[in-house]
Amino acid sequence: METFQAIIQGDKPVLVDFFATWCGPCKAMSPIVESIGKEMLGQARVLKVDVDKNQALASQYQVQAVPTFILFKKGQVVWRQSGGADKFTLSEKIRSVI
Repeated sequence: METFQAIIQGDKPVLVDFFATWCGPCKAMSPIVESIGKEMLGQARVLKVDVDKNQALASQYQVQAVPTFILFKKGQVVWRQSGGADKFTLSEKIRSVI
């Protein structure tokens, strides 16, 4: 099983969706995030991280609100945003670092 660190330090950009199961906006974003993951298959990776199950990871990246999106390239944070975002914005952010 790949570790989070191994995934974000890989060659492909990684969009991480920090979410919570009880969060309404997170539920609204879920189909958008899944759609982007399918569209970017082979070019980038998309991960969903439940902040309640992964509190240490959420704390490490100072996630204080959900949803929070963090885009990594070779282990470095290249973009982050708290709150919802439209599909176009998320897709373009990923494409800009591919």
